[in-house]
Amino acid sequence: MEFRAFVAERADDRVERGVRMFAAVDLPPGEVTVRVGWSSVNYKDGLATIPNGKVARINPLIPGIDLAGEVIASDDPEIEIGSQVLAHGYELGVARHGGYAEFNRLPAGWVVPLPGGLTSREAMTIGTAGFTAGLSIARLEARGLSPAEGPVLVTGASGGVGRTAIAILLERGYETWASTGKAAAHEDLVALGVAGILSREEVTAESPRPLEAERWAAAVDCVGGATLPYLLRALRYGGAVAASGNTGGAAFATTVFPFILRGATLIGIDSAALPIAERRSLWERLATDLRPRNLGDRVTEVTLEGLPEALDGILAGRAHGRWLVRVAG
Repeated sequence: MEFRAFVAERADDRVERGVRMFAAVDLPPGEVTVRVGWSSVNYKDGLATIPNGKVARINPLIPGIDLAGEVIASDDPEIEIGSQVLAHGYELGVARHGGYAEFNRLPAGWVVPLPGGLTSREAMTIGTAGFTAGLSIARLEARGLSPAEGPVLVTGASGGVGRTAIAILLERGYETWASTGKAAAHEDLVALGVAGILSREEVTAESPRPLEAERWAAAVDCVGGATLPYLLRALRYGGAVAASGNTGGAAFATTVFPFILRGATLIGIDSAALPIAERRSLWERLATDLRPRNLGDRVTEVTLEGLPEALDGILAGRAHGRWLVRVAG
């Protein structure tokens, strides 16, 4: 059997990419075969298709770190043929062919049954970005965060993780603030319901003070780099930062004072390798109490043929909302 797939293939110092026929025999081994209906466009997917992206670990590669669709074959009795499922993270779209193909074969231990209350399209609207946002909030709340504790700041607010984190926090009753370097995103964030917006300069400015006035009960940081020192300096006593991004850089400099004088906590968030039991449990919450506000707003659909423009756009910072990939014809 052959099927359509968007393939990225390194050739010398360039990457050739486009839709071509792909043979089912070339899919990796696995217990579950899925007819893919939807995927999404993430920054990591863009990196997988450029020469110096440092993401792709096989060649050629079908990118796409997210997918959702229908099971057409299964050797696992707990995953029934005809059921709707999703998968993301682990090695998908990096060291194993991903979601930009009409079919995929997966290990059963990577498969998440589609929760009731979510369509496949809605699940991919959430995708890895929304899952990371939900995981950030779940981890903050597990250590005691509640709306009564005070305001929460989300950095990188115009990106997929940041915007979804805001949508979840608002739906759960938090006073939610946003930080973004994109002035064009302000109107959308205000319409979503944020209490206020901080500029990039405000959250990256250096300070001679190891601590600042206690302002934030918690923060969801999707940027890293120079934002983390500010967030730690301005946390309220006992506050925490859930950090999941590095678009602002991998290194940062701070002091021990937020930790030893205010009991601050820095929580690292990794959604790629999260164990399957916790992954499935969190998806159930994303369909219920962690469901983002206005799910489905600001969504742009592309086909496999439209992926080059979307991938280039997300790398260039032109993403406002979510790009979904309609894989099935």
